[in-house]
Amino acid sequence: MVSDRSLEVLRVIVQDYVASREPVGSKSIVERYSFGVSAATIRNDMALLEEEELIVAPHTSSGRIPTDKGYRVFVDQLTDLRPLTAAQRQAIETFLGQSTDLDEVLARTVRLLSQLTNQVALVQYPSLGPSRIRHLELVPMSTTRLMMVLITDTGRVDQRIIEVGDGFDEVFLGEVRARLNSSLGGLGLADAAVGLATFTEQFERKRAPMVAPVVASLLDLVLAGRQERLLMAGAANLARTEEDFSGSIYPVLEAIEEQVTLLRLFGEMAPDHNGFSVSIGRENASFGLGETSVLTSGYTSTGGDLARLGVLGPTRMDYSNNMAAVKAVARYLSRLLGDDHNDGR
Repeated sequence: MVSDRSLEVLRVIVQDYVASREPVGSKSIVERYSFGVSAATIRNDMALLEEEELIVAPHTSSGRIPTDKGYRVFVDQLTDLRPLTAAQRQAIETFLGQSTDLDEVLARTVRLLSQLTNQVALVQYPSLGPSRIRHLELVPMSTTRLMMVLITDTGRVDQRIIEVGDGFDEVFLGEVRARLNSSLGGLGLADAAVGLATFTEQFERKRAPMVAPVVASLLDLVLAGRQERLLMAGAANLARTEEDFSGSIYPVLEAIEEQVTLLRLFGEMAPDHNGFSVSIGRENASFGLGETSVLTSGYTSTGGDLARLGVLGPTRMDYSNNMAAVKAVARYLSRLLGDDHNDGR
C-alpha cells in the first residue's frame, strides 16, 4: 500500500523529471521540498514506489524516473491543473475568434493547441453522421466565385467558396439553387451523394462546365461529412523531444500519419465524467505509440455532434499544463461553434 507521503514523493519525482529530464534522487528531494523527514525516510518511500513499479532506476545512479504506471497514478491523482495565464486565455479567444468557417476554426485550433502545449495537436472533424440536407444556398461573391452553404436538419452549417468561371448569371444561379434543393432536400448524405452523380445531366450540355464545379464541391462536402477525419499540427515538436524515445522517432511519426489508427485510438479511450481521457505509454502499444501519451477532451460542434481534440507527445510531458490547455481549448471551441449554431437559427 502506497502512503500519502509516498504519493507526494512520486508527484515531485514526476514534476522534476518532466522539468529536467534527469533522474531524481532522495537528496535533491529533501533539499528542494519540505517533507519534514530525513533523506533516509525519503529513500524508504522511493523503495516502496519502486516495489510498486511506479518508479525505476534508468541506470546505476541513485536517481529514479517515473514508469508508465507511475505516470498513470500521477495523472489519476492530479487535482490541481495549472491554470492558463490571462494572456493564454486571451490568445485562444482572439486566435479562434477570427475564424470564418468550420475548416478554418479547426485548422486554427490545432495550430494554437500545438503552440500552447509544444506537443502534436489533433482535432477530429465532427461527423455529419445521419444528418439530412435541409437547405442549400448559393451566394454570388463575384462574377467568377460563389459561396455554397450547406445546412443540415441538425442545424449544422458548412460553407465552401467555389471558383466557377464566367457565365453564372443571377437567373441561372437561381435555377441551379432551386434544382439542388428540389433534388437533395431531405436526403441523407449517402443518398445525396448518389443524387449528385447525375445532377449535371439536368442541364443543357453548354451549361455543364458551369454546374460541374458546384457539384464537385458539394460532393466533396457531403463525402467529408460521412467519414471521420483528423487535422494535425506540431509534428515537429516530436523531433524536439527525440531524446525521450528509446529508439528511432520515425515509427512514431509514421503511426501518427495513419488517421485510421489515431481515430481508432480516440474511439477506445474511455472519457471520464468530464469527457476527458488520458492514455499513457504501453496503453498505446497496440497502436504503435507505446512511448507516447495522448490527452483528449470532447467538444460539441454545431448541431450537438460530439467530437474530440487533444495532444500527443512523449510520456515525459507536462500533464498539468497540457490537460488544462486541452480542456480550455475544447471548452472555447464548443462555445464558439455553439454560438455559430444559435446565430444561424
